[in-house]
Amino acid sequence: MSGIEEASGLTGTLDDALDVALADTVRVTGASIGGLYLTERSEPVLRLVALCGLPLEFTAPWRRLPLTAPVPVADAIHEGRLVWVGGQDEMARRYPRAAAVLPYGFTLAAIPLTGLARCWGGVVLMWPADHPREITARERNHITAKAAGLSRLLDEATDPPSMPHPPRVVPRSSAPHPLQTGLAAADYAERLPEGAVALDLEGRITFLTGTAARLLGCNTGQLLGTRLWQALPWLDDPVYEDHYRTAVISRAPVSFSALRPPDNWLTFQLYPDASGISLRITRGEEQTETTGPPTAMRRPTTAATGRLYQLIHLAAMLSEVVSVRDLVGLITEHVLPAFGAQGLALSIADAGRLHITGWHGYPGDVIEHLNVLPLDTELTPAGQVLASGAPAFFADPAEMADSYPRAPRVSGKQAWAFLPLIISGRPVGCCVLSYDRAHTFTADERAVLTSLAGLIAQALDRAGLHDAQHHLVQCLQQALLPRRLPTVAGLDVAARYLPVTHGLKVSGDFYDLLRLGDTTAAAVIGDVEGHGIAAAAFMGQVRTAIHAHATSGAPPDQVLARTNRLLADLDSELLVSCLCVHLDLARARLTLASAGHVPPLLREVSHLARLLNAEPGPLLGVDTHAHYPVTTVPFPPGSVLALYTDGLVEAPGIDAAHTTAALVQHLAATDEPLETLTDGLIHHVWPTGQHTDDIAVLLLRPTGAS
Repeated sequence: MSGIEEASGLTGTLDDALDVALADTVRVTGASIGGLYLTERSEPVLRLVALCGLPLEFTAPWRRLPLTAPVPVADAIHEGRLVWVGGQDEMARRYPRAAAVLPYGFTLAAIPLTGLARCWGGVVLMWPADHPREITARERNHITAKAAGLSRLLDEATDPPSMPHPPRVVPRSSAPHPLQTGLAAADYAERLPEGAVALDLEGRITFLTGTAARLLGCNTGQLLGTRLWQALPWLDDPVYEDHYRTAVISRAPVSFSALRPPDNWLTFQLYPDASGISLRITRGEEQTETTGPPTAMRRPTTAATGRLYQLIHLAAMLSEVVSVRDLVGLITEHVLPAFGAQGLALSIADAGRLHITGWHGYPGDVIEHLNVLPLDTELTPAGQVLASGAPAFFADPAEMADSYPRAPRVSGKQAWAFLPLIISGRPVGCCVLSYDRAHTFTADERAVLTSLAGLIAQALDRAGLHDAQHHLVQCLQQALLPRRLPTVAGLDVAARYLPVTHGLKVSGDFYDLLRLGDTTAAAVIGDVEGHGIAAAAFMGQVRTAIHAHATSGAPPDQVLARTNRLLADLDSELLVSCLCVHLDLARARLTLASAGHVPPLLREVSHLARLLNAEPGPLLGVDTHAHYPVTTVPFPPGSVLALYTDGLVEAPGIDAAHTTAALVQHLAATDEPLETLTDGLIHHVWPTGQHTDDIAVLLLRPTGAS
């Protein structure tokens, strides 16, 4: 019998088996909440597919997460280990963005689902606020074993798991109480002087006594099946709903007071567990710190607490957006699903027209038709919202036609939200959310979208500046580094340049290959101290000097010495490491000199690889009278010389000598084309691509062909 059959029965599906396994994981580990995330095949995104012990509405910010998101489950998958968060203070320290959306007490574990051939996703488990901060060995074993079982189910499945939206809600198993016991409990509660109310985890009232109904000022029939903060206007405040959320997530008792008009103070005590919440209501005389303001002082309408936390979550993500492309992706992945929209058009206002910089849910020909429309208030709502600063909402095409009869109707959309993007009175652009069906915008949707427009405007302004700077440094980089390496007969060449500087993708690492004659060439690699524009500009000066001296026929030691003296005249505080190699293909040998640069790797024809330890001279710019020793070694056809900068081998927490030794072994064991070998060397040290310093790599292999 397979794992799926064991978990869900002989006729069960994979989804059924996963749901049963998740519920069992929550039960065995003693957790109060569990969530199953699976990785989407088409893109690096985690999707919440099953949920246990938590209302569905709580999960809106967490249903779809990029694998790079700063959250425990993404870290668990990235690092291949169990991640444990011992409390809210630790969550705030390690994951501040997630903590802003979950300001409750709990303990959390996240573990990857590592299969035989791939990582399927991860599981998140949460315990009440009173759980010990440290994980026990027994808990670790239970969590690990259950994660292995879920991975095995996924490995053995013949069909891929489904990716539902929203996620499936998995019930916790509980034995029903006998009817007589329930009646006796109800009679007991009715005799008590205080009110007793039972809530399910969704916050709905499943039982209440007559005393509770009288204290709340309603009859029992009006309240059953409703949520208190929705049924009673004087409890319609995010503060009160948040007390319920705190009880559900932390599984800890919560108490607060509220004023029932005109002057009746009531105390509410919530006692949660895995099946629901018991609520005790008593008369109170004093206003506590958690008491909300009197009804007359409150705003008539307030956005739901879930919406407010969703806004906080989106604000935190928008603050991390770098480029316009990132912004479009974030709105597509998080804002559209949160508000049930299917289409997005993000425009920048420039020279009296709207230029669409990103979109989703529209065909290309429609975007081409709508792009660069004039800001004519009679033609498009976008012009009006930018002129007035107020958003416009259209629930159906009839509303749009009434207000803007000349607006183009080519998209087929049925409802729209036009959000002006304005910063300090300056129009930045317009964000349009659209719907495939008619959609009535509620008051809280309008309020949250209006607030969100200001955040999107700031993010778009920053992203536009970044993209302009990125274009500038790309032009600078293309001017400073060789666009293509020259063709040298009898020599195979491959090169990579990977900057790390965020925002300004240019640095001081450089490389070059110079054709000196029919059978001779010079290879150079170096690293200017620092990053950014200053380092890149100085690198351009160094590269030009080396190019001039090398092509004039100077040997490697003289190339470095003359460049060193030139740098002294430039009076720069930046230092440079450099390795200069002269290749004589006819004589099958190479000559090199080093100015404090990391030594190259050499793989001989026999596939023995070694570190080519040439005696180095000082860095360029240190001593104008420095001497640079020369080393000559054989370089017959089939050999491979690997030049690189220190960013390739200097990984945090790892000795560079160990990393270099591992590269030597990889070079010796691999017989691939140079392009593939170059990528393999980088991936061997930085498998995730998250390198912490600039990397330049230049590989050379003589072929023996004239």
